[in-house]
Amino acid sequence: MRIAVTGSIATDHLMSFPGRFTDQLVADQLHTVSLSFLVDELEVRRGGVAPNICFGMGLLGLTPALVGAAGSDFDEYRAWLERHRVDTRSVHISELKHTARFVCTTDSQQNQIASFYAGAMAEARNIELRPVAERLGGLDLVLIGADDPEAMVRHTEECRGLGYPFAADPSQQVARLEGEQIRDLVDGAAYLFSNEYEKALIESKTGWSDEEILTRVGVRVTTLGAKGARIERKGEPQILVPVPQEKAKVDPTGVGDAFRAGFVAGLSWELDLERAAQVGSMMATLVIETLGTQEYELGAGRFLERFALAYGEDAAEEIRGRIA
Repeated sequence: MRIAVTGSIATDHLMSFPGRFTDQLVADQLHTVSLSFLVDELEVRRGGVAPNICFGMGLLGLTPALVGAAGSDFDEYRAWLERHRVDTRSVHISELKHTARFVCTTDSQQNQIASFYAGAMAEARNIELRPVAERLGGLDLVLIGADDPEAMVRHTEECRGLGYPFAADPSQQVARLEGEQIRDLVDGAAYLFSNEYEKALIESKTGWSDEEILTRVGVRVTTLGAKGARIERKGEPQILVPVPQEKAKVDPTGVGDAFRAGFVAGLSWELDLERAAQVGSMMATLVIETLGTQEYELGAGRFLERFALAYGEDAAEEIRGRIA
């Protein structure tokens, strides 16, 4: 299955300050703040929704095409992704801007001061999907993730115009997008991904009811956190998929991306929707147990053992030969 994943490409720079920000603030000088915090730790993590999804798919043995914009500082990140089976040849490299960056300092009370630099991400709107399809010999699915809003709209319109099946995954950009933009991104999607809050926001902003959205998309997949995932299709009973028991809740960042990676991998293996969502839920569980969105390991035996424990031996047997 020839799959392209579009979306943001970013790195996260995370720092820890051992004191409290509030202790450094002078009430009558807040109009002219000038502070510098000596931090104890710095963690640089690979991120961005598209690489996170591609990384998970690569672990499962697929070779997805990453489509997005990055800066000239992308070389190390590119090498990492390629070592994990991700095709990065369709990444646009900006001549002027760095890769998008999230810089955040957290104090001892979990207060945060952060900045997000969009950088090269804004140039994703210049990327065309047709050359990607020509290079791959066609596209069986394009997952359109959170990105520069103009890029998201452009890629969706191109999929409609050229007949590429697409999955709409606006996620965190739903809060920024207007109703008309969201309608453009959702209408005609083969799959629509969101969490429960985003689902309600999509309905509120578009003015479409849950039932009407089901007439406009093929499959609606809603992640429910600890309650699992719900799959809906027009005229069909909904499917509820629970999540496996996690060993620990370490960091929820990237859990949704891992679910999508597993779900799409299941589709490529021609599993039914319930089994595909089970693969996605197992991937999500591995991520929540790990610090970092691309630091988890699959370990086929461990994956299958836990998958069988959660969903039964028959379910595990169905995917046994698929795990890379």
